[in-house]
Amino acid sequence: MGNTSKLSLALVGLVLGASLVACGDGRDGAEGAAQQLATAVSALDVGSVAFEGKESGAANDQLKEIFQGLDPDKPAVQAGELTFESDTATFPLNYTWKVGAEEWKYTVSAQLTKSGDKWLPVWTPAILVPDLADGEIITRATQTPQRASILGAGGAPLVAYRPVVNVGIDKPALGGADPADSATKLAQLVGVDPAAYAQQVAAAGPDAFVPAITFREDGARTITDQQISAIPGGRAIPDSLPLAPTRTFARALLGTVSEANAEQIEKSGGALKPGDTTGAGGLQQQYDTQLRGTDGIVIRAQKAGLTAAEIQAASPDPRRVLFETGIKPGTPLKTTLDPKLQQLAEDVLGKVGPASAIVALRPSSGAVLAAASGPGSNGYDTAMLGQYAPGSIFKMVDSLAMFRKGMTPDSKVDCPATLTVDGRTFKNAEGYPASSLGSVTLRDAFAHSCNTAFINARDTVSQAQLESAATSLGVAVEAPALGAAAFLGSVPGDAEGTEHAASMIGQGKVLLSPLAAAIMAGSVAKGAPVAPQLVLNPNEGVTSPGAGSTATAGTGTEPAAPSSGDATASAAPPAKAAETPVTAAEAAALADMMRAVVTSGHAGFLASVPGEPVGAKTGTAEFGKDTPPKTHAWIVAVHGDLAVAVFVEDGGLGATTSGPLLKEFLTRAS
Repeated sequence: MGNTSKLSLALVGLVLGASLVACGDGRDGAEGAAQQLATAVSALDVGSVAFEGKESGAANDQLKEIFQGLDPDKPAVQAGELTFESDTATFPLNYTWKVGAEEWKYTVSAQLTKSGDKWLPVWTPAILVPDLADGEIITRATQTPQRASILGAGGAPLVAYRPVVNVGIDKPALGGADPADSATKLAQLVGVDPAAYAQQVAAAGPDAFVPAITFREDGARTITDQQISAIPGGRAIPDSLPLAPTRTFARALLGTVSEANAEQIEKSGGALKPGDTTGAGGLQQQYDTQLRGTDGIVIRAQKAGLTAAEIQAASPDPRRVLFETGIKPGTPLKTTLDPKLQQLAEDVLGKVGPASAIVALRPSSGAVLAAASGPGSNGYDTAMLGQYAPGSIFKMVDSLAMFRKGMTPDSKVDCPATLTVDGRTFKNAEGYPASSLGSVTLRDAFAHSCNTAFINARDTVSQAQLESAATSLGVAVEAPALGAAAFLGSVPGDAEGTEHAASMIGQGKVLLSPLAAAIMAGSVAKGAPVAPQLVLNPNEGVTSPGAGSTATAGTGTEPAAPSSGDATASAAPPAKAAETPVTAAEAAALADMMRAVVTSGHAGFLASVPGEPVGAKTGTAEFGKDTPPKTHAWIVAVHGDLAVAVFVEDGGLGATTSGPLLKEFLTRAS
C-alpha cells in the first residue's frame, strides 16, 4: 500500500473517531438519569437519587413532607423528551394521580446538569408540583355529602337525619381532674363499660373528645346535659345522624349507619376511609354506594404549619387550589314500606318472646308494606330471611296440586284419626274435631286442617307436582323485582315415602320464610302469582355498585343463616322459575277454602274483623327433638287487597298463638 493510501485511511479513521465521540457525548446517561428520577418520584422515594445542590436524604425528607397529606396515594410519573443546551438538559415530568374516581394530571419541567461524566437532576420542589415553593406542602380535604334518606310508600321518610347528642369526655375541659375518674363516672351514668371507656380516654390525645355514647334527641332521653356536665370533662355535643323513627323501627330490614370500622374500610377497596359514615346490615349496607353518594375532594398547596385558626382569620384564603372533584349527593332509596303498617306490625309483636315476624303485602302490585321481625329475633331479619317448616299453611299448595288432578273443594277425602307411612305414624293436631273425621269434603279437611287427609293424597300428588304447585303460587322462585336480600322458600322436587308424606303437611325439607308465606296467600287474592317488590329504584345513579353493596338487588334467594329450629335450612337449593302460574279459577277455589277456615274452621275469631271478608289458613310445624316437640306457629290471611303472614318460632298452635296477633293487626289496620 502506498503512502497516499495510508494517509487516506488515517484520515478516515480520524473522522470516524470524531463521529463516535460526538454520538457518545453522554446523552444516553442523561436519559437514564431522567428515567431514574421519574421512577423514584413515582415511588415517592428519592433517597437513592444523587442531586445537584441537594443531599439525597434531605431531598427525600422534603418530598415525603410535601406529599404526606396525600398518603397512601402515589403518582404515576413519566419522563418526556430531553432538550439539551451545553451541559444542561431539560425535560417534562408528566404526573397522574388517582383522586377519587377522577385523575389529576399535570406536567412540570425538570432540569439535569452535567457534573463530570454524570448527569444529575437539579432539586427544587417545583419538580413535584407546578410552582411549589420551599416550605409549602400539599393537602387533601374531603367534602362528604349528607347521606341520602330511605323513603317509604308515598315518599314518607323512613330514615332521615334526626337530632342526636354525642356524649363523651372532652379532655381539654378536664381542668386537672383525673381522666380515669371522669371516664368511669360518665360510663356508669350512660351505661357503657367503665373499664373499656376509661382505657379509650387514657389512650386518646390531650386535645381529644372521646365519645362514649350517642343519644337520640327525641324527648325520650332521660340523662340530662346537667348530669353530664357535672362530671369534669363531660360534654354533650349536638349532631345529627340518619336514623329511623325509633331505634327498633324495621331495624333488621333497614340496617344501621355508623362510622366505618377498620374491617369495613379494608374490604371497601378504597371506597371508604377513616371517618366515613357507612351502612351496616340490611338496605343501608346493600345500597351503601347509592345512599352515600360521592365525596368532593380538594387538593391544595399551602405553607407548612398553617393552622386552622390562621386559615379562618386570613383573607383571601392563603391556600391555593390545585385540583378538585365535584361532590355528588347520594340518591334516596325508594321503598314500598308503609310506615304506619310497619309500626303496627312491630307494636303487635312487641311482647312476643320467641323469634317472630309479620309480613304484609299488597297482592295487586306485590308491594311489601310491612316486614317486621319481633324483639325475640335479636336483630335477625326473620321476616325476610327466616327458613322454617311451614306446617299446614302449605296445604294451600297441596290443594292446588289436587285441583290439578281433577278435585274440587267439594270432593270427598278420607280423614282418619291416624295414618302410618313406612312405619311412621302421622296424626292430626290436638283438639281436632271428631265430627270432621272420616269421609269429608276437601273444604272441610282444609278448614280444620286434617293432616291425614292430605297425607292420603301422596299417591295422587307427586313431589314434583307439589313443587310445581308451590312455584305456581309465587314461592320457591326468584324475585327479580324485590330488590332486597330474601329467602322465598325451598320445596324439593324429589322425595319418597315418609319424606314425601311429611312434605304434604309442610314439614320434611319444605321451608318458607314469612315473606314467602305472605306471597303464597297474596297469589290467592290476586288470582295470579305475586311478584314481590320492596325497592323501587335499586342502585339509581350508581354506575357500578361498590364494596358497600353486599347483596345483589333483586335476588330472591340470598344466603340466609338457618333458623334455630331448622337444621336443614342452610341446605336450601336455588329457587326455580315458576312453571305454571296459578289461574284465576284455581285461586278462587283456594279462596273459597280459606274463607271456610274462618266461617266453619278454627279461625272463626277472624269473622269479627271489620271490612271485607277474611280468608285464612293456620299452620303448626314440629321441630327439634324435644318430647313433646316444639312447634312453629303460622297463620296467613287475605283481607281485600292485603295479604298477611304471622309467624312465631316457638309458639304452640298457629290458631291460638299467631291467630290473635293476626286479628289485632288486621283490626287495627282496617
